[in-house]
Amino acid sequence: MTTLSLTPFRPAEDGPLLRTWVRTPTELMTWAGPSFTWPLDDAQFAAYAAEPGRHTWTAVSPGNHPVGHVSVAGTRLGRVLIAPEQRALGLGRTLVSQAVGLCFGELGLPEVTLGVWAHNTAAIRIYESLGFRTEQILTDVEEVDGAPWSAHQMRLTAPAR
Repeated sequence: MTTLSLTPFRPAEDGPLLRTWVRTPTELMTWAGPSFTWPLDDAQFAAYAAEPGRHTWTAVSPGNHPVGHVSVAGTRLGRVLIAPEQRALGLGRTLVSQAVGLCFGELGLPEVTLGVWAHNTAAIRIYESLGFRTEQILTDVEEVDGAPWSAHQMRLTAPAR
């Protein structure tokens, strides 16, 4: 497994790089749902990072090179993103695994929930490999580029202590 560290997301420093990872309105919807507007800007990242109860992290590889992003609000894991040039290397699974570890450890959450677009099968495979299970499928909740998008609502319960 690749080693990553999760460091607090700094909007002014990390936002410009994150913006280069989300290159189109469709990629923005895939990453964050309808909560951001295109084009991404510094004000949106600052507001996002300042949301009460939201924990945001940048994933860095050895050598302190940013390679990903993730956040948690309440029990909801989201905004999982790997830098385009770093995809298909196993970093997504490592990033989610570490974020879940923080949720159940440092944050003391009883469960972690998430939503993922039904067509994002690579992400669904990662979540299922870590124990997440689909509890509900929301059909046609968004329309993107003229196509309806459905979403899996998934849950993982904290291990017994």
